[in-house]
Amino acid sequence: MLEKLRKMQENYQIMQEKMMDPAVMGDNTLYAQLMREYKHMQPIMEKYQAYLQADASYAEAKELLTQEQDAELCEMAREELGESKAQMELLRKELKRLLLPKDPNDDRNVIIEIRGGAGGEEASLFATSLYRMYTMYAEAHGWKQEILTANETELGGYKEISFSIMGEGAYSRLKYESGVHRVQRVPETESQGRIHTSTVTVAVLVEADEVAVEINPADLRIDVFRASGAGGQHINKTESAVRITHLPTGMVAECQDERSQYKNKEKAMKILRSRLYEKKQEEQNAKIASERKMQVGTGDRSERIRTYNFPQGRMTDHRIGLTLYRLEDVMNGNLDEVLDALATADELARLAGQQEEA
Repeated sequence: MLEKLRKMQENYQIMQEKMMDPAVMGDNTLYAQLMREYKHMQPIMEKYQAYLQADASYAEAKELLTQEQDAELCEMAREELGESKAQMELLRKELKRLLLPKDPNDDRNVIIEIRGGAGGEEASLFATSLYRMYTMYAEAHGWKQEILTANETELGGYKEISFSIMGEGAYSRLKYESGVHRVQRVPETESQGRIHTSTVTVAVLVEADEVAVEINPADLRIDVFRASGAGGQHINKTESAVRITHLPTGMVAECQDERSQYKNKEKAMKILRSRLYEKKQEEQNAKIASERKMQVGTGDRSERIRTYNFPQGRMTDHRIGLTLYRLEDVMNGNLDEVLDALATADELARLAGQQEEA
């Protein structure tokens, strides 16, 4: 590990010099790429410098003990030796965590797809509640969001809704949300006050660009049709809705939210590209079984990951056994405590896997 850090420090210094080069500063793409790498390496280098300082203090105290005769100075050297050793051990652990392979998608934008599952209209209403929760979380972090496609019910719920969240680190925070979300509450449609259990599925996709996923236009079938649902006079008068089918995989993406056929096609392509990218990732992950086991649950959307119990004001994440009795706060987008715990559990699992491999 220390040899790896030494080489990283050399690269870090070279990178600092490059970033001061006027030619590099004038190339926006190259400079942005270097800045991303620099920001990733900076906390590692800061910890490494602290480790080197602790190591130097340890060596100095050890040398003093072999040469010094004064009892008081020897006692001070022994204290310094113990403190430096403890600090080095702590910094080693932190450096191991920082050196864990970074998910290359962590800084990307995301597309979240929410679908009502078991529970009929109540499931659709809870899908709306989850959409509100995620958009409030995004707003609190200064991220932007845009609805891509939505299928609304008469009572104001969503049978399904797809929306993008755009902001640095969006995927790194929200990637743990894929799975089945279960709700226990008295539905608005329930007249006798009985508690119902419903489910909603959430899929968090990386917003893939054209470089990440190449799509052959010949592999696409594009159909246009008249939109249905809310929309006033525009509905059923123009064929603005777009459905795109990827023939090799059979994947379908459609959008009818915009009045413009071009904009609907653009949004549908964004969804299709992200679904194809997810499929590509799943195939890669299947080849690395050990890595799949290390993940907290970023992939399997059939897994029941969380329960929201409204009568008890309780939210439980079943993957890590976390229970919080502040459900209203969570539903208002205050998710950081949950997401921090999931990220920590994921790191610990990957560290354990790293040690097993070693």
